[in-house]
Amino acid sequence: MMPDLPIQMDVTPEVSGFFDEATNTISYVVRDPGSTACAIIDPVLDIDYAAGRITYGGADRLIAHIREQGLSLEWIIETHVHADHLSAAPYLQDALGGKIGIGAGITEVQETFGKVFNEGTEFQRDGSQFDALFQDGDTYSVGGMQALALHTPGHTPACMVHVMGDAAFVGDTLFMPDGGSARCDFPGGDAGQLYDSIQRILTLPDDLRLFMCHDYGPGGRAIAWETSVAEQRRANIHVGGGKTRDDFIAFRTERDAQLKVPALIIPSLQVNMRAGEVPRDDDGHPMMKVPVNGL
Repeated sequence: MMPDLPIQMDVTPEVSGFFDEATNTISYVVRDPGSTACAIIDPVLDIDYAAGRITYGGADRLIAHIREQGLSLEWIIETHVHADHLSAAPYLQDALGGKIGIGAGITEVQETFGKVFNEGTEFQRDGSQFDALFQDGDTYSVGGMQALALHTPGHTPACMVHVMGDAAFVGDTLFMPDGGSARCDFPGGDAGQLYDSIQRILTLPDDLRLFMCHDYGPGGRAIAWETSVAEQRRANIHVGGGKTRDDFIAFRTERDAQLKVPALIIPSLQVNMRAGEVPRDDDGHPMMKVPVNGL
């Protein structure tokens, strides 16, 4: 373990996972054990892309849970700019309050995809759409519980792991041990960086609970989303058992070249780089662009 990290292994937040079957995403409500304060991690906005229709069933499940438990929402955390689902952050903020936070690397993502989607000068590329931009090692509070943000680039430049007590939310940096790791072929991705980020996670306390952002049930097993640092170090099929950085880069590069583009990447990036707001045309109508041969 890196000795200078303020991780509170004696604090055990209550973690409730909500699985979105359409995108294989798990969103979380994380409750401070000493109060009614909570945070939401990676909330999903429902979209029928073919019909151009957005709905709020997944977000409403989170709202209902928080209200039924009498909780107070303080943070809505995005572990990164997702390419496979839309964020429900502003919808949740309107209903429950709280601040929307993401890694400071969002500005690099905005610069890259601002060009891809031919956004005008009115699209700010400074992360100002979010309430907080986290730098590596930043801390913040959920009630009386301290949270720690760790920069873990490789999948995207803005990826961060958020540690709350004895629980860590790893975004797409890691999958379950039998799922391995995330792709690195999006603009700004880097397999070597991802390997280094994963190695950093694997130096954290053995018993630290790790919560995944996605699970696909490899081999037909039941969907799962919780593991530990020790289990990842021992059994992760991509980085466990002493696999080297060069081995990982070679594997990830070959594997990524075979993967399809995520089905929702075009709407997801446009919405998520705006902190969950749907872009609008000059008349104020919700509208998205489809760049031809641009990705």
